[in-house]
Amino acid sequence: MLSTLTNQVEEMGYGFVEALPAMGIALVIIIITSIVAKFAVKITDKIIGSTDLRPSLRNLIETLIKLGVWIAGLMIAAIVMIPSLTPASLIAGLGIGAVAIGFAFQDIFENFLAGVLIMLREKMRIGDIIECEGINGKVEHITLRETHVRAASGELTVVPNSILFKNPVEILTDVKQRCHTVVVGVAYDSDLDQAADVIRKAVTSVEEVDTEKKVDVFAKEFNSSSVDFLVRWWAGSTPRAGHESRDKIVRAIKRGLDDAGIEIPFPYVTHTFKEKVPMGSEPGEPSTGS
Repeated sequence: MLSTLTNQVEEMGYGFVEALPAMGIALVIIIITSIVAKFAVKITDKIIGSTDLRPSLRNLIETLIKLGVWIAGLMIAAIVMIPSLTPASLIAGLGIGAVAIGFAFQDIFENFLAGVLIMLREKMRIGDIIECEGINGKVEHITLRETHVRAASGELTVVPNSILFKNPVEILTDVKQRCHTVVVGVAYDSDLDQAADVIRKAVTSVEEVDTEKKVDVFAKEFNSSSVDFLVRWWAGSTPRAGHESRDKIVRAIKRGLDDAGIEIPFPYVTHTFKEKVPMGSEPGEPSTGS
């Protein structure tokens, strides 16, 4: 029993010694693969650096090239260490292993594939302001697994790519300008045509407003104490640009309506009673209603 165990240990030792040259060559191949992968990424970056490709698409191309070089290098190293392996058998084994790994890490591969598709599509670029599933902010970085979204208040949200791929994403900065709105109320005794003209002139006087596009002033509804106008204009698409233009427009409209003598009413509340309400009286005197 002991001699059998000793013989097996000796055979393993001889086998290890015999495999040392192959292991050394495989290690050299891995080192060369690492160097080649770095050079391949640098060459690719120089080639596509002068193109108009989106940063996310450049990242995808560089990642795929690096991954391809590493797969080829590891396959060569494996064949050197185990001469009985052939490229066909290795590829077949990788295919079976990939299926098993795919079931075990389904979520990871789902995010990976979603990342590839997000990088390939033209929309949602780095720097865009997006909204998705309650997430609002600026896209700072897109990787093959996740996307980094920075909120206006500074918080960073790391979003799995599958969420952005499977759910509707609202891109606020897809174009340089978008339509903004505000509601303005005027008193019922106001001349609505005059009020609309005053509001329109106030909006067009704001520098941030694109006057080449029409400024809309629509009488919207009869409110409790005012007739409301829906005012629409085009300005910068970022949230800050929208806030800045809205701030100046509200100020300009208020100033214009005041100068024109048009009232911006506040809500009036009228109380009615079924019975007369007793009024205050001097002590000892009976109270009287009116």
